[in-house]
Amino acid sequence: MEMPVPDPAILSQKAQIVARLRAVLPKSAVIDDEIETRAYECDALTAYRCPPLAVVLPTSTAEVSAVLEICHQLGVPVVPRGAGTSLAGGALPTADCVILGVARLNQVLEMDYDNRFIRVQSGRTNLSVTGAVEEQGFFYAPDPSSQLACAIAGNVAMNSGGAHCLKYGVTTNNLLGVTMVLMDGRVVEIGGAHLDAAGLDLLGLICGSEGQLGVVTEASLRILRQPEGARPVLVGFETNEAAGACVSDIIKAGVLPVAIEFMDRPCIRATEAFAKAGYPDVEALLIIEVEGADAEIDFQLGKIIEIARKHDPTEIRESKSAEESARIWAGRKAAFGAMGQINDYMCLDGTIPVSKLPFVLTRIRELSGQYGLDVGNVFHAGDGNMHPLILFDANKPGDLEKCEAMGADILRLCVEVGGCLTGEHGVGVEKRDLMFDQYSVDDLEAQLVVKDVFDPDWLLNPAKVFPLAATKSRRAA
Repeated sequence: MEMPVPDPAILSQKAQIVARLRAVLPKSAVIDDEIETRAYECDALTAYRCPPLAVVLPTSTAEVSAVLEICHQLGVPVVPRGAGTSLAGGALPTADCVILGVARLNQVLEMDYDNRFIRVQSGRTNLSVTGAVEEQGFFYAPDPSSQLACAIAGNVAMNSGGAHCLKYGVTTNNLLGVTMVLMDGRVVEIGGAHLDAAGLDLLGLICGSEGQLGVVTEASLRILRQPEGARPVLVGFETNEAAGACVSDIIKAGVLPVAIEFMDRPCIRATEAFAKAGYPDVEALLIIEVEGADAEIDFQLGKIIEIARKHDPTEIRESKSAEESARIWAGRKAAFGAMGQINDYMCLDGTIPVSKLPFVLTRIRELSGQYGLDVGNVFHAGDGNMHPLILFDANKPGDLEKCEAMGADILRLCVEVGGCLTGEHGVGVEKRDLMFDQYSVDDLEAQLVVKDVFDPDWLLNPAKVFPLAATKSRRAA
């Protein structure tokens, strides 16, 4: 993977840059020791690593503004970082950049239950947002699998979703407003604690922009009343294709579960060894959850089970207690970690029309045989957000490159069937060079012009999202 050549002028001015940063931040908020900065040399896409020039850990919007103003004046690239859980290399540093970590921006600033919103600093973890409001009977809907660790900043940057996004939507559907600092240090307020902002939908532009346009320091989030109840059913199948067809038929029937999750045999076995959730040893399983009053749950699950029986399931297990529901979900939530115990893997993030699930699963199996690499599938089947996990040996020469080539073919397949390159992980560096497979030259140019407006010197989150060949002249200007 190609990265920009570090600017030697910036590298030679490290002492001056660090001194300027220490003049506006507490001593403990600036890290420049070569060993200590290695903690920030990668995110969850650990195949690529590069220690940054320095790391700053501000605690307020004012401190973020001061840092960006200094870096803008000195021409220093800045890579915003939430919790580092990005699976697409979204927080990968360059050798001449300053990592701006928001982990210490973790306070709840306002809670308004009458108007159903919470305002938090962007370094607060996803799960702790619900933790702040659950005693009052509310919750924050987006729930990525990494929600225990991932930050709201990264959720906004990548437009993260989660298992329950089928019913409640992804981050953009639950984001009301942000405070954002531009690269030159200016602070802007976009949207707010109301249902709709006047003028252009700049909030829709910011959510999913992957740190290319500014650094989000605060977010106003929609909170919802907790449902009366929820209950999952686990359905096992003899083939992946049968499970995929079942998902398609559920959606076509007009039933709206809160979640439909898919796991295949490799993931099932790894998860069972790790979490001991009591999953059956089948080729594929679905976890389908509905919510509401008891009568509503019974009605919805009845229709879902009726549809599932048409696809010859090997097992149907409807949860009968809160403890059984927790076990069913514990296995799914542990899937990525469980697979990591088996082997190195690369987690993809293509999204496809639900009707194409059976075809795409078949093609992934064929590609697995073609490349000689095993694949585990675990994903949000209800909205077609695929998460194939390609297993490889990081210590075997050529295996990573083979894995990348296979991943590129799978993502191209997603685009070919009418989907897109990413559902919630973002483009980052992983899919950067595939952007022309989804967008025309004119489409991509329109996106580059937006970047020009917000960050004309191209200092924010360098080498991400856009193919380097398409941005070379802008970065050199």
